[in-house]
Amino acid sequence: MEEIIEKAFEEHIQIFQNSKNSLKESIINVGDIVIESLINNNKIILFGNGGSAADAQHIAAEFTGRFLTERKALPAISLSTDTSALTAIGNDYGFEKIFSRQVEAIANKGDILIGISTSGNSKNVLEAFKAGEKIGTRNIGFSGRDGGEMNYMTQTNIVVPSNTTARIQEFHIFLGHLLCQYVDSKIK
Repeated sequence: MEEIIEKAFEEHIQIFQNSKNSLKESIINVGDIVIESLINNNKIILFGNGGSAADAQHIAAEFTGRFLTERKALPAISLSTDTSALTAIGNDYGFEKIFSRQVEAIANKGDILIGISTSGNSKNVLEAFKAGEKIGTRNIGFSGRDGGEMNYMTQTNIVVPSNTTARIQEFHIFLGHLLCQYVDSKIK
């Protein structure tokens, strides 16, 4: 067990250390895009599958509630929380459409779509970006590995330099928290 613990800590620390400088510019860019969108009365729409769905819900809750400081509630929603919509859309249109149909229904030009996928290739996430592109959303990706197809479907795709799903997911929630902290520093 000690060896497993040591290896996990070392891998986690190494990914964060490697990312500190290489991803800084992308993180600032995403923060600025989100702040601009919120100032213009747009909303943040997040989505992903499995652990990424949980991250989307977590990040949305940090925006609508609060993160570190008291501020006004900010408009954010996770598309993975409405089980009736997920199951109806999945049943009627297929799993790959569960997010894109919701994007078509609730997204407006200028809204932010944040798609979370460790591989960068989740079909339903990519379909949501396609739907958003038609509307005029600003598409942001949180991915890992080589970034996958999300590299071509987003304005900015923050690619965690790892092939290990657990390490990528750990970094994604860190990104969400960092984004909330950056927004909190600019919006009161």
